[in-house]
Amino acid sequence: MQELHDAPLAPLTTFRLGGPATRLVTATTDAEVITAVRAADDSGTPLLVVGGGSNLVIGDKGFDGTALRIATTGFELRGTTLELAAGEVWTDAVARTVEAGLAGVECLAGIPGSAGATPIQNVGAYGQEVSSTVTEVVAYDRRTGETVTLDNEECAFSYRHSRFKADPERYVVLRVRFGLEDAGGLSAPVRYAEAARALGVEPGDRVPLADARETVLKLRAGKGMVLDPEDHDTWSAGSFFTNPILTDEQFAAFHARVRERLGDAAEPPAYPAGEGRTKTSAAWLIDKAGFAKGYGSGAARISTKHTLALTNRGGATTEDLLELAREVVAGVREAFGVTLVNEPVTVGVSL
Repeated sequence: MQELHDAPLAPLTTFRLGGPATRLVTATTDAEVITAVRAADDSGTPLLVVGGGSNLVIGDKGFDGTALRIATTGFELRGTTLELAAGEVWTDAVARTVEAGLAGVECLAGIPGSAGATPIQNVGAYGQEVSSTVTEVVAYDRRTGETVTLDNEECAFSYRHSRFKADPERYVVLRVRFGLEDAGGLSAPVRYAEAARALGVEPGDRVPLADARETVLKLRAGKGMVLDPEDHDTWSAGSFFTNPILTDEQFAAFHARVRERLGDAAEPPAYPAGEGRTKTSAAWLIDKAGFAKGYGSGAARISTKHTLALTNRGGATTEDLLELAREVVAGVREAFGVTLVNEPVTVGVSL
């Protein structure tokens, strides 16, 4: 294991923000991960697990404890079963499944971060979520001191949520297993309307796997959602807020506010989200509340390509970012009575 002291954490995040860690350990095997976690727990040292850093907002003061960077590798394909080490680069793994002719995660191309983070957040985009293909997650249980295997049901997946996110101090993901589909080189049915339009097909149709992946990458790039060191629109955590899910009563109140603000003919985005619940669009809320693409005058601004991404234009601090996020949350709440919730994990700070 590599060990550094007073180590910068900003370079390990896609925001390029945050202060140093008292100690940074880089683990390249599952055994090293477990050893580092046990050492921190046995000594009562605070522990921060870092994968690809694409979902982290670290405070300017940094982290007073041990930051554990998981850099394990492993891509094992057996038939349609895929096992990934937690440290595998997610977007590279997706590319390899497409090359292998297997469907199920092709529309999750271009999502930054590590494989181990995908079940924690139940990563999803363009009509796919990892919860539909994850079969098992192998994790170290800090409560029992044992390595455990949790099946899909035990992961308790829901929209951008899981058992691991609900209890972040308990599990450290080591490996993720997926059940993919051999559809003769075709994708899973295209579920997302925007992707279907771009592909020139109807929702529910299948297309060549490579076409699905390339189309999603182009769509993401157009929104600044594919990492590019030269493009400040990608110095972000992708979508900063989750799409609100409202009860029938909440949605009725929200709908009334929309018409009051935008006119009687105004209709907000609305998608079924289970019995008595409706999901609406955080990006739409932000835009209609008056926060356009590129909003902001400082080093932290809304992306020029997508209202849902908050970005570091270079030279920003975490506090700059949080001030912008708080302004957006307050503005949307005042306009529509809906409170946005941040998607990235905050460390040492909060909205």
